[in-house]
Amino acid sequence: MDSEYNGSRYGSPDELGAASYYGSPTLRRASHSTRQSSAEVRRHRDRDSEDVEESPDELDHTFYRDETRRGRRRSSASSGENTVRMGDAGPGPEDEPENEILSPLDRMQPASHLNVHYKQKLILRGHTKGVSAVKFSLDGRWIASCSADATIKIWDAATGKHSQTLEGHLAGISTIAWSPDSKTLASGSDDKSIRLWDIHTGKPHPVPFLGHHNFVYSIAFSPKGNMLASGSYDEALFLWDVRAARLMRSLPAHSDPVGGVDFVRDGTLVVSCAGDGLIRIWDTATGQCLRTLVHEDNAPVVSARFSPNGKYVLAWTLDSCVRLWNYVEGRCVKTYQGHRNEKFSIGGTFGWQNDAAFVVSGSEDNRIYIWNVRSKEVLQRLEGHEGAVLGVDAHPTENLLVSCGLDHTVRVWRDDGGHNM
Repeated sequence: MDSEYNGSRYGSPDELGAASYYGSPTLRRASHSTRQSSAEVRRHRDRDSEDVEESPDELDHTFYRDETRRGRRRSSASSGENTVRMGDAGPGPEDEPENEILSPLDRMQPASHLNVHYKQKLILRGHTKGVSAVKFSLDGRWIASCSADATIKIWDAATGKHSQTLEGHLAGISTIAWSPDSKTLASGSDDKSIRLWDIHTGKPHPVPFLGHHNFVYSIAFSPKGNMLASGSYDEALFLWDVRAARLMRSLPAHSDPVGGVDFVRDGTLVVSCAGDGLIRIWDTATGQCLRTLVHEDNAPVVSARFSPNGKYVLAWTLDSCVRLWNYVEGRCVKTYQGHRNEKFSIGGTFGWQNDAAFVVSGSEDNRIYIWNVRSKEVLQRLEGHEGAVLGVDAHPTENLLVSCGLDHTVRVWRDDGGHNM
């Protein structure tokens, strides 16, 4: 059964306009779908990447933790990099990010104006294994979901009706990304390839993107759609020319699998993160690492993304924290807690209501958590999934959320009490 009814911007910061201002720092990001167990990760890291075994059918979305290795990595950054190590900011002025974290109009209502009441609207069934990632198209019409069953499904965002299933990958799919015009979907798989799909025909483009030596964990389109960033288990960050289907840059980004990547609003910067605990910011034109952020706890970073105004980076770590970084100043300005994230690669996003911002995330306790960006208050805990919630996305214009998880389902949530932007 395809569905079941249960009752639907960006521009660059001026502060990083000149790459030379920061020297050559590094930053990393993490995806919601890192799938190898700790033992497998350590085994594979000691082999040549070309000899990696076939990936498991049921992805387990785990980063390994090795305190000895992480201790070594702490001192691995070159002395020339702008590496910033920070604890969580305490109360007071340094714990108050600007009010324009989310709003396209560079404003945000006071925290008291944010009152969310999401309820489950749809349950979308069809995947036969865990669902790794789920995304709304940027025009708001479609939902795409990818799974360890090696398929991608396209759903109508308004009705939940199944539209089509995209098949072609030879192994589980960890990550998907919509092009800005919502006509193309990119997917990254454990078969080491990236494919572009024509949503109108349901067919893959004839030339896959090949070059990664291991599982592809995360991908992101640039705002203009001319570039694609990818992060892989091979520890590299790749930048691709979409039109020519060729590799532009291969950056040795991390010393652990790269779990997540994202472009800033004008495409001039890319953020990457990984199990080595680092978040890195890169200049897309030069390939230069502009800054490296690392929290004092050095927890593996499993997902990261820029805020809509491009001034902050939101990062998920395996110490059950979501941290908001002012990457220009190298400060962790907010820490959101209450969910559980110690094993799986979990992600989320920013959302908004009446120009007030919130952060939404999956959790290993089978819930979805929503926090007020400014006050860090847990606004709502959504229950319904019967397994860890691996991914959450927010609709671009309506008060809708979509989630996915290990229970093989995609779920749509609506807030009927709020107002659309």
